[in-house]
Amino acid sequence: MEFPSPTMRVWTLFLFLLLLKSDVVQSASDYLIGLGSYDITGPAADVNMMGYANTDQIASGIHFRLRARAFIVAQPNGNRVVFVNLDACMASQLVVIKLIERLKARYGDLYTEKNVAISGIHTHAGPGGYLQYVVYIVTSLGFVRQSFDVIVDGIEKTIVQAHENLRPGSIFVNKGELLDAGVNRSPSAYLNNPAAERSKYKYDVDKEMTLLKFVDDEWGPLGSFNWFATHGTSMSRTNSLISGDNKGAAARFMEDWFERKGSVRMDLVGFENDGVPRRISNIIPSLHDNYHELLELAASFRSPLGKPATKTSSIARRVRGVLRQVDKPRFVSAFCQTNCGDVSPNVLGTFCIDTGLPCDFNHSTCGGKNELCYGRGPGYPDEFESTRIIGERQFKKAVELFNGASEQIKGKVDFRHAFIDFSQLGVNLSKVGASEVIKTCPAAMGFAFAAGTTDGPGAFDFKQGDDQGNPFWKLVRNLLKTPGKEQIDCHHPKPILLDTGEMKLPYDWAPSILPIQVLRVGQLVILSVPGEFTTMAGRRLRDAVKTVLSGNKGFGSNIHVVIAGLTNTYSQYVTTYEEYQVQRYEGASTLYGPHTLSAYIQEFTKLVHALISGQPVEPGPQPPDLLDKQISLLTPVVMDATPIGVKFGDCSSDVPKNSTFKRADMVSVTFWSACPRNDLMTEGTFSLVEFLQGKDMWVPAYDDDDFCLRFKWSRPFKLSSHSKATIEWRIPKDVTPGVYRIKHFGAAKGLLGSIHHFTGSSSAFVVA
Repeated sequence: MEFPSPTMRVWTLFLFLLLLKSDVVQSASDYLIGLGSYDITGPAADVNMMGYANTDQIASGIHFRLRARAFIVAQPNGNRVVFVNLDACMASQLVVIKLIERLKARYGDLYTEKNVAISGIHTHAGPGGYLQYVVYIVTSLGFVRQSFDVIVDGIEKTIVQAHENLRPGSIFVNKGELLDAGVNRSPSAYLNNPAAERSKYKYDVDKEMTLLKFVDDEWGPLGSFNWFATHGTSMSRTNSLISGDNKGAAARFMEDWFERKGSVRMDLVGFENDGVPRRISNIIPSLHDNYHELLELAASFRSPLGKPATKTSSIARRVRGVLRQVDKPRFVSAFCQTNCGDVSPNVLGTFCIDTGLPCDFNHSTCGGKNELCYGRGPGYPDEFESTRIIGERQFKKAVELFNGASEQIKGKVDFRHAFIDFSQLGVNLSKVGASEVIKTCPAAMGFAFAAGTTDGPGAFDFKQGDDQGNPFWKLVRNLLKTPGKEQIDCHHPKPILLDTGEMKLPYDWAPSILPIQVLRVGQLVILSVPGEFTTMAGRRLRDAVKTVLSGNKGFGSNIHVVIAGLTNTYSQYVTTYEEYQVQRYEGASTLYGPHTLSAYIQEFTKLVHALISGQPVEPGPQPPDLLDKQISLLTPVVMDATPIGVKFGDCSSDVPKNSTFKRADMVSVTFWSACPRNDLMTEGTFSLVEFLQGKDMWVPAYDDDDFCLRFKWSRPFKLSSHSKATIEWRIPKDVTPGVYRIKHFGAAKGLLGSIHHFTGSSSAFVVA
């Protein structure tokens, strides 16, 4: 063997060091990876929002847009799995059924309910009406086809993107603690868990974030998905703007951060001064600061009359496209939900709005009333600021984990899935020296369910911790369905308010057949659960699965188990047996009785054993497809109109003449508009801030996706054909000085049903 020359040794060393510094791991890839993302914002008007069950919370604009984000991991010529994260309250069984039908028509048996997981982030600020069971669509006046279609379409397009982006790559995993983004909102229930069990944990909520980093062999990092427990309730039950809440915000922050990193001066961890990434400085060169010339230039651009437009004009004017490399896949970052059942982002605590004193510890009431007790977010009293702060905290932790991810995922890709009837499932409970078989119960909701939580209190005289019920409300309940003795005994100590599992008119009120699913990617195992597990319930499920996996050589010693909450369908909460006894909101919302968690642990354990042994599992009974039975009472848009002498897109309220604004000022412009339901502007925008470059070139600067820009729509009364759109721009701290204007895009419906797109512009103004 010949030894290399000294020169060759130097070059070898240089190449070795270069590879060490590279983002790309230069090794044979075990996987094909593909990521995708698509707009699922939905109707921004007239539709009740999903989450708080507040009939008054009707969408009337956009805080920032919602997206579906997906990753596919495939072994060449082997198994593959798909995970989709939705900026939506939860997954819907009907959405999954129809999505799988589309995927089978497109790809055959490549993607089925077995290897596709659809998970929601649990924002309470997205349009409702897309689930199929009565109890979840009552407040939205039944089924909303537009909400449903945009989600199914968006998920399909997201998966198609990810599929078409499949390329050789590597995956890395990292974990870390995030201490200030969640608190336990039902601490009295948590304290009912055994002291010995509680002593194993430092906190009464999970503080750990688990992150996957996806790296393309050629392009380098392509995206990240992480799981962390905190509710999507930074935005309150009175908010009417569509929003991804704190997790949607974190995703937008991280995607912007990555697209811009290296192109703008940033501090040590990659954030600008106020922590939130901006883009404007990157795409617009600094201008001279001749104030008087700018003022004269702005004065030459007065608000024009509204004019016709094409739908593509709004899409073409979006901001983020200017940052992308045409031939490189878009960076995708998803902030997924896990066992968030009792975890609130309102970290300052709960207080009475009448006295300012802390709420009652056991019942979260103030003078006996639940509706006076509210949790406070870190930006209190500004819910938009609380959303930004909690989103930013998750974003910063994710960047830290992303930059430090070094443990490579290696091993098989596999999956197991089963449908389980939870209404009367036999559960083997082990006891000392014996075992007992019990059954779960048909679904039912307790009185404390109607009390709501400190994130969104209920009404009337309901309260958390109620294990007796109320004679008056029992009479009201009996008008719908009187539970029998067997059902009452099965759910004890929960007093039944709604016997949803036995209510079948006009169709099923609650699910009974639920999907459970295990996805494996190397040493990472994802447990897809169709509900909200509390902190301790999630810990018990993860520990049970880890116990089964730890004895298997195929997984190695470093096993990562994450729970993907609100996945594939929705069946409300899952508490521990001990938490159930307390009957806080979460216990009252545990549908299948006190042994629901034990049933999940039993069935997931079966799936994991089958995964290890390579054995198939029985598919179980198919859930119903209730699409043809859906009822919708939401009235359609009849027509849009403007006052005589006014065009769609005209300014109703413009910026003052010769205006000059400073950083942190609010600029507000109102346009004559039309109902946003006429065209959802999917992958487009209703609102836009433009920057004047040179003498006559307007450059997109901020749009519907930006935290600083809000689109608010209103009509003078419910059935009015007249409406207005107010666009508010809170000028960012790092904005480039210059001349700006605000634009509005919309679509009006004519009396005969035709749709006409339009656009309008404000007068130009100076930002100094």
